[in-house]
Amino acid sequence: MDTTVRKLEMLETFNYRHATKEFDPKNKISEDDFQFILETGRLSPSSGGNEPWRFLVAQSPEFRNELAPHVSGAIRQLPTASHFVLILARKGLTFDSPYLIEQQTQILQMPLDVLNKMRPAYEQFYNDLHLDSERALLDWSSKQTYLALGNMMTAAAHIGVDSCPIEGFELDAVNDLLQKKGLLENDEFSLSVMVAFGYRVREARPKRRRPINDIVKFV
Repeated sequence: MDTTVRKLEMLETFNYRHATKEFDPKNKISEDDFQFILETGRLSPSSGGNEPWRFLVAQSPEFRNELAPHVSGAIRQLPTASHFVLILARKGLTFDSPYLIEQQTQILQMPLDVLNKMRPAYEQFYNDLHLDSERALLDWSSKQTYLALGNMMTAAAHIGVDSCPIEGFELDAVNDLLQKKGLLENDEFSLSVMVAFGYRVREARPKRRRPINDIVKFV
């Protein structure tokens, strides 16, 4: 199978993508295109297939206004983006948590007796990664949300939609806001990262990266 065309198309996608600082507020992403972007997030890989994320799509102008004082990194993106997504990470995802058991047995359809036999391996995995505190567990889930984030931004660029990942926010303040609105599901989630989608108002500068030999080493 000749993959030359596919490789060229993918490289064009990566070269097209850039961190868009301001979007055209009049140019909205179609429902079909945005569902495609969300689907690539849903299909993203996660450790153990546990999907430790939730995507909150902030479309209400009122909600965006409430977010604005706490999101300094999105001063231009928040009011102009066609779609603005808050990606949450699941907290306390231990190897014997009810969510993990439900995910493995109901969603991934692993027989319960098989899961029980795998418990020692799961426990060893958690020990090896030092997943022995609430902070460590949250960091682990949050790292996985970035897989979905990257896939969504790449998928968006592939269909000509721009994006910008955002980490410039007051974590505690935004979590408090989400908690008051019942969006953290009894404190089961915490904000991980945000991402804005829309269409650029100006062309991006040429992409600049270190040469491949500077960043790749074969051993």
